[in-house]
Amino acid sequence: MNAAGIDVSSRKSTVAVLRPFGEVVKLPFDVSHSTEALADLAQQLKALDGETRVVMEHTGRYYEPVANVLHEAGLYVSAVNPLLIREYGGNSLRRVKTDKADAMKIARYALDNWADLRDYTPMDTIRYDLKTLNRQFQLASKQKTATANNLIALQEQSFPGIRKCFDSPVRKDGTQKWVDFTYTFWHVDCVRKHSLNAFSERYRKWCKRHGYIFKQRNAEEVYVLAKSAVVLVSASETTKLLVQEAANQLTSISRSVETYRAEMNRLASMLPEYPVVMEMYGVGESLGPQLMAEIGDVRRFEQKKSLVAFAGVDPMPNQSGEKNVRSNRSSKRGSPYLRKTLFNIMSIYLRCSPPEEPVYHFLDRKRAEGKPFYVYMTAGANKFLRRYYGKVRDYLATLDDLPPVDMDSTGLNRAD
Repeated sequence: MNAAGIDVSSRKSTVAVLRPFGEVVKLPFDVSHSTEALADLAQQLKALDGETRVVMEHTGRYYEPVANVLHEAGLYVSAVNPLLIREYGGNSLRRVKTDKADAMKIARYALDNWADLRDYTPMDTIRYDLKTLNRQFQLASKQKTATANNLIALQEQSFPGIRKCFDSPVRKDGTQKWVDFTYTFWHVDCVRKHSLNAFSERYRKWCKRHGYIFKQRNAEEVYVLAKSAVVLVSASETTKLLVQEAANQLTSISRSVETYRAEMNRLASMLPEYPVVMEMYGVGESLGPQLMAEIGDVRRFEQKKSLVAFAGVDPMPNQSGEKNVRSNRSSKRGSPYLRKTLFNIMSIYLRCSPPEEPVYHFLDRKRAEGKPFYVYMTAGANKFLRRYYGKVRDYLATLDDLPPVDMDSTGLNRAD
């Protein structure tokens, strides 16, 4: 048997081929990520005597072109969690970090774990696009939070406290009432230079023009705030430029976030488990697609604890001799995006306190026992994932003509 270890980078990869008992078939050599070079590599590996398995680290998106080409060429390919390679013993006291040394280490790992390697299968188009969209959605959400904080900071200098006068939700086009209001009324002088009646009439016309509901009480609240506000900057052109550009930036990134959210929900609705996931408490049109994007096809996890380990919400055992710690930290070695989504779902359980939900009962019991906040939130996420696994897997088992299970990643072999 031949174990081909590939250390993948952005533009090239380093390949080494070993056989049992340390026999070197091919010394480490570099291969560029071009169609011709990868096709030639596939032919070299297929020409070797005996069974050949190719192993590489699951590193970002760099490994996917290499894995796809070799898989389509008929080779057995396995993408392994980089943490497993990192913790694999190098049998040396020297600390060497080169591409050639890494390729040899991956090849040795493949030989020692030959029976446990899982065959790589390219993710189907819908799940691939959904996962990519979710990563862009998470990035845009972070940018939106930073941009909103920046606008609020500018507001506190030109119109302090105005943000608290509006509680309208974000619309599907990404616009928000407080942001649009800030763009037009960028300084307290834009309000208090008018009488109350004059401002109320202008505010009414503004609401009609932008499609917002006008409330006289809201106009009076804004006017009173403007009259009493102490500002740090004057109503200059520079202040106007800063506030309006910050408002434009927030509206733009908010529009992107809502576009990603709508497209994710559309793609998720095309997956077979969509109706079951959307029926679960705490999961809506935003969090549901995020769950499905990060978990993928639940059938690729052999058991519940594999999914829990993939999310990184499993407690790590800590026992040695007479020492046996009963309260352990979670591993946090899985998908951070999945953990964030689970945390948001658990927050909904705490806020709504649904009386008929087993997950909330479990969460509340842990809280009543005096467990710290993050302990019972993590325990609740663990419980939720186990119910998710059971419901979705049982539902998929009743369906016919499902595509083959995607076994390119598991909680044991990979983490994103």
